[in-house]
Amino acid sequence: MNAVEVIRHQNARSLADAVAAQLITHIVETQSAGVRPHIVLTGGGIGTAVLASIAKGTGLNAVDWELIEIWWGDERYLPAGDPERNETAARSALLDLVHIPPQNLHAIAGPDATADAESSAAAYADELERYRRPEDHAPVPSFAVMLLGIGPDGHVASLFPEHPALHDDRVVTAVHGSPKPPSTRITMTLPTIGAAREVWVLASGTEKAAAVRLALEPTAGVLQVPAAGARGRERTLFLIDEQAAAKLPPGLGRPTA
Repeated sequence: MNAVEVIRHQNARSLADAVAAQLITHIVETQSAGVRPHIVLTGGGIGTAVLASIAKGTGLNAVDWELIEIWWGDERYLPAGDPERNETAARSALLDLVHIPPQNLHAIAGPDATADAESSAAAYADELERYRRPEDHAPVPSFAVMLLGIGPDGHVASLFPEHPALHDDRVVTAVHGSPKPPSTRITMTLPTIGAAREVWVLASGTEKAAAVRLALEPTAGVLQVPAAGARGRERTLFLIDEQAAAKLPPGLGRPTA
């Protein structure tokens, strides 16, 4: 497995701006190579701030938005348009401001479109399977980048410590009894996260510092610290601000200028 790269930024604003620029560069380079990038978005404050930074940045028009596929790593099982949905926040911050064909936005269905969370998870797994290619060697597309937030408890996507979903080897699963409301969610599983070419874990704020430290411990168990299992096939980045880095050992991580 590839080594984890830790890159520290001065504050949340500089972190969001740097990740936005890095993501734009990655997308443009992938498209220039003749490949349609599949990007997995995350919710939360820093994930949404990255999208807002892209919307305001000079690189916005460098991307061919008609040749990109957008997915979500997890979603609250709520109706379309609900302000608590990750999709809603992403649309407001960026996606409704650019010309992406509707069929390229792969939202996770809520209770307004499916009978239950299990049906939603199965439908999303089917959609992922339809977009995979033989060369992906997985039941999902080869995601160019998967963005993930990390919770103070070490969760990523909607995979919470000691939760049964961590044992699930399906592509997508329903989560019931989430310790963080709402209690019902849909999430990609650890095997799906591990199929991404690059995984970028984003963390901002002192409340994330302990989780970041634990996630980077070589001996950390994924059942106790799910973020410790968030690793890409080719590259894994922990992109954090100095507050989130507060509990790391001295010298761990490369500070930006």
